[in-house]
Amino acid sequence: MNACYIVDAVRSPIGKYGGQLSTVRPDDLMATVIRSLVARNATIDLNTIEDVIIGCANQAGEDCRNIGRMAALLAQLPVSVAGNTVNRLCASGMQAIMDAAKSIMCGHGLLYIAGGVESMSRAPMVSHKKKVSWTQDDTIYDTTIGWRFTNQNLTKQYAPLSMGETAEIIATRYRIDRLLQDEYTLNSHLKYFHAQANNKWQNEIVTINVPESTAVSTDENPRQTSLEQLSRLKPLFNTNGTVTAGNASALNDGASALLLASEEALQRFNLQPIARIVSMGISGIHPDMMGLGPVHASQKALKQAGLLMHQIEAVELNESFAVQALACIQEMELDPAIVNTNGGALALGNPLGCSGSRIVTSLVHEMARNKSKYGLATICAGLGQGSSIIIESIH
Repeated sequence: MNACYIVDAVRSPIGKYGGQLSTVRPDDLMATVIRSLVARNATIDLNTIEDVIIGCANQAGEDCRNIGRMAALLAQLPVSVAGNTVNRLCASGMQAIMDAAKSIMCGHGLLYIAGGVESMSRAPMVSHKKKVSWTQDDTIYDTTIGWRFTNQNLTKQYAPLSMGETAEIIATRYRIDRLLQDEYTLNSHLKYFHAQANNKWQNEIVTINVPESTAVSTDENPRQTSLEQLSRLKPLFNTNGTVTAGNASALNDGASALLLASEEALQRFNLQPIARIVSMGISGIHPDMMGLGPVHASQKALKQAGLLMHQIEAVELNESFAVQALACIQEMELDPAIVNTNGGALALGNPLGCSGSRIVTSLVHEMARNKSKYGLATICAGLGQGSSIIIESIH
């Protein structure tokens, strides 16, 4: 089996819902990131890129009709470069990386671009298509996040809970109180600003030129907060609950992309890889416990790699909710000191389709700085799933 290398990884700044990137179409946003990625790796022959694989969770508006292919064309890649779009909800961007890596490992191509995108700001309102004329009582769904067009046969087996409701179940099951969640959230923001002060985001963020506006080069979501401010927020999903707008990730816009290469491509184009993909794992769990998906997926990836958790020196764990991240850290017996060392999605935000590739992007850059050997990127996904990738840094 061939080795798969990560040559480079970039991302856009992450924008707030309705914020600095909300006027940018998701296909344009993804195309800008792809153009920046290939510009940073000018020695490659673009015609040898086998495929552009992009994760996107919504696909209900401007991101419909294969955004992977549309972004490749908008990025002005050769028309011979194919494009594909995958969906594993919040793990879509990571699934794109997995699909590209598997193709390289099987010898199906030399170079791939893999990543993810989401514009939650631009997610449309949708309605059923009627067989008769439109009526005023038609149900309209907001496609930004959550269930819509719910299949009643499925609800007989699994309640259509929101992700926030599943977070409350985890809080009860693991006895993780509000204070612990708020403390974890505050720490995520503090770590982010410490990283920003030390220019740690500089090498992974590419500037997005917003039409009729200014260039955007910094994340919009992180905020200066305190435990006192967080404690004032009311529970969102249960009047006696613990999950608030403060200790849950936000709705966001963003894109990220990685250049993956085979050994042959490294030699042909004189490329210096920053990491190697060692193993991958996916898992399914009960939808009511959605946030624990990373646990089994990581166990699978570790087994495939022949590694034990104590050999992992850096972890990027998506923070959909503080309680979900805390429960995963507990179940996986992770050292909190190596988890999201520059802050996670509670600070950065969670642009669904982008998040899986964003955490891999952040992981490879952090490992290169610290000269860590093995790292783990892992993320939960709606409907009860988890995805994990183990990478080895190349110094």
